[in-house]
Amino acid sequence: MRHVPLWVALLLGGTVTLPAARPRAPLGLDLFRPYSEGNIPTAAKIALGRQLFNDRRLSRDGSLSCAGCHDPRRAFTDGRVVALGVDGAPGSRNVPSLINRAWGTSFFWDGRASTLEQQALQPILSPAELGMAPEAVMALARSAQYRSDFVTAFGAEPTLSDVARALASYVRTIVAGSSPFDRYVGGERGALGGDAIRGLGLFRGKAGCTACHAGPTLSDERFHNTGVAWRTGRLSDDGRARVTGAAADRGAFKTPSLRQVTGTAPYMHDGSFATLEQVIDYYDAGGQANPALDTRIRPLHLSAGERRDLLAFLAALTGKVRDGF
Repeated sequence: MRHVPLWVALLLGGTVTLPAARPRAPLGLDLFRPYSEGNIPTAAKIALGRQLFNDRRLSRDGSLSCAGCHDPRRAFTDGRVVALGVDGAPGSRNVPSLINRAWGTSFFWDGRASTLEQQALQPILSPAELGMAPEAVMALARSAQYRSDFVTAFGAEPTLSDVARALASYVRTIVAGSSPFDRYVGGERGALGGDAIRGLGLFRGKAGCTACHAGPTLSDERFHNTGVAWRTGRLSDDGRARVTGAAADRGAFKTPSLRQVTGTAPYMHDGSFATLEQVIDYYDAGGQANPALDTRIRPLHLSAGERRDLLAFLAALTGKVRDGF
C-alpha cells in the first residue's frame, strides 16, 4: 500500500470523514499525517481500532491485548527486556514504541512489514505473541459487540483485512511532540537549559547522532548494524537479514525513534541496556566490532560532562503523548 497524506486525497477528490474538532499535530511533527491508500481514516475506524487494541479477547487465552505490550502509560511499550506472549512465553525482542508510527515507512525491528496494515495482524496471529487463529479473530469481529461497528466503519460485513485496517487507523493517531526540544526549535529559547543546549550541539556534531536519528520522528527508518547483536562474540539475531537474506544486513535493526526515549527503557532490539547512560557509554566506546558494523559507529571519546549534557538533551525529547482525535 502506498502512503499518501490526507491533503493529497482531498486534492484528488477523495472524501475524508473526520470529527469536526480534529486537533492539530503536536509541535515538532509534520502537519500532514500519512495513511495507506485504500484506508482513509475516519472517526468510526479509529474508534473501532481503539476498542480492538484494548480487547484481551484478541489473544488465545484472553490474557493479553495489544495494549498489554504497548502500554499508553509507558509510551506504548511494556518496560520489559523482551515481550511476553500468551502463557507468559518470552519473545526474543524488545517491544518497540508505537508513537508517531503514522510517519513510519517500515515496521518491526527487522522491517518485515511496510505498512501498519501489514503489521497489525502479525502479533495477533503469531503463536509466540497473542496466538490467535484467523477464524477466532473473525468470530470476535462478527460477534454482536463488533459486527455493527465494522459495518458502520467499512460499509460491509467484517473481514480480516478490516480488522487490520481498523487497528492501523487507530495506531496512526498515537502521537508525541511538543517536547522542550520542539519548543526550543520553535523559538522558545528558555525551553532548554544550558546542559541540554550543549547536548544538542553534541547530538548534531561530535556524537553524530543525526546520521540515524533525524527528521520529525528522530529516526531515518533505515537499518543499521551497531554491533549490539554481536556483543557476546557471536551473532545472536540476524535482524534485517531475516527479511532480505543479504549478508550485509546481518545484525542490522531499524533505527528507533528517540521521542519519549526516557520512558521506553530498556533499550536496543534485545532490551540489553537498562539505562540511557549505558546506551551512551556503548556508543562512546565505538560499539562492538563485527564484519558488517556500520562505518559511522566509532569511538567518540566523550568527557563525563559531555555525556551528562547528551543525556540532558535526550531527556528534553520527552513531550506529550496522545491518541485518538
